[in-house]
Amino acid sequence: MQEENKDQNKIKELEERISELENNWKRALADYKNLERRTLEEKEIFLNFSNETLVRSLLPLVDHMEMLVKHVDDRGLKMILKDFQRILESEGVKEIETLRKDFDSGTMDAVDTVEGEKNKVIEVISKGYLLKGKLLRPARVKVGKGN
Repeated sequence: MQEENKDQNKIKELEERISELENNWKRALADYKNLERRTLEEKEIFLNFSNETLVRSLLPLVDHMEMLVKHVDDRGLKMILKDFQRILESEGVKEIETLRKDFDSGTMDAVDTVEGEKNKVIEVISKGYLLKGKLLRPARVKVGKGN
């Protein structure tokens, strides 16, 4: 009888130990999955940051090329600019539509007010851009002050 109680106690101890080990294993697996998820999120944040930094440094080049295209009628230059804009677009860069639109202080900087329809963008000084929906550079515009 005493031997049987010892065996049952031993079985109970082992079952508790198995349950404890199983819970530890499940907790470790959940921790690992959370670590994996956080690592992927951090990797994506880093990638987006580095893309943003690169694109931001390329925008002045786009501005200069667009200015050059206005003054020099060169088919090759126009093709290069178009290809460059297509690459930026494929990376999630989108130009902010501004001309003749209502002024939006969230995506535009007003550098001057001029004659024209009140609160409408009359002239674009420099284009603004979004990167995957996030403001990369606000558009610099002249806004109508009303007639």
